[in-house]
Order: sequence, then structure tokens, then C-alpha cells
Amino acid sequence: MSDPAFFGYGSLVNLATHDYADPQPATLPGWHRVWHMTDTRDAAFLSASPGGDGIDGIIAKVPGADWDALDRREGAYQRIDVTDALAAPQPTAIYSVAPHLAVTADPEHGILLSYLDVVVQGFLKVFGEDGVTRFFDTTRGWDMPIIDDRTTPGRWPAFSAKETVSSATVA
Repeated sequence: MSDPAFFGYGSLVNLATHDYADPQPATLPGWHRVWHMTDTRDAAFLSASPGGDGIDGIIAKVPGADWDALDRREGAYQRIDVTDALAAPQPTAIYSVAPHLAVTADPEHGILLSYLDVVVQGFLKVFGEDGVTRFFDTTRGWDMPIIDDRTTPGRWPAFSAKETVSSATVA
């Protein structure tokens, strides 16, 4: 039996953020990506939900079905089977916002530019410039503040100009 897999649609598209086996570009039909804010996090985060024209991402294997590390990384999410939607040859899951999280409209919980840079870098490397455009076009919830935290210590390393987002890109 082959290892199960996950479908990543945000920071997991950036292969520099993990070392899961055999990542392959894929599109999940019938889903959309959306920014959420919650009181349990200091910033907005991406989620995915059924309904929509489909989203690009990657499918990667979870060796030995050892979900523990990925479940910890994706702690604010629930794991949902999307094997049939992807017509995947192995069981495949997506992480979607957990239903117990209360969504908030607090403007202090905006989108961190450093996180958006990580996502854009991943989409650029995996899908090219057209993939970055599709990321923006297929993501909902851009009506929240973008917080420039790039100078905060401990954020992701420097990016090339092509891999970063300007405020005009998301406006």
C-alpha cells in the first residue's frame, strides 16, 4: 500500500518549509481558498473550503502515515479526506479551518506580509507567474489589513523582489 498524502494550498506549497516526499503540483476542483481571522491567532491564516472553481497546490506523501508532525504544524485545522475530489491513487487529506474556531473581524489580526511572501515564493517556484496570479484570483478574504512585519526578528529569510508582495498587488 502506498503512503497517504496531503494537499497543501498555502505555505505548504513552498517546498522550503517542509521535506515531505515526492511533492507534485495539483489542482483541487470544487474548492476555494480564504483568509480567516480568529482570536486564537495573532494574524490571519489561509484555509480552504468546498465550493469554488478549484485551487492549485501540491500533493506530497506522508511516509508511514505518520501524521503527527503535520497535525502539529496545522494545529488550527481539521484534516479532511479529499481523495475522491482529487481522484488520487492514495488516501489524500487537506487541512481546513477547524469548526470550533471563532472567526473574528478584529483589524489587529490582518495578513502578515512575511507569511504571504512565503506563500507567493512557493507558488512562483512551483507554478510560475501564472500560478501566483491564480493564487490571488482564487483566494477570498483580501478585505483585511496587510501587516508589514518583514523586519520582525525571526521571520522567513530574504526574498528576491519577484518573490515578495507589494501592497499594490493585494489592493
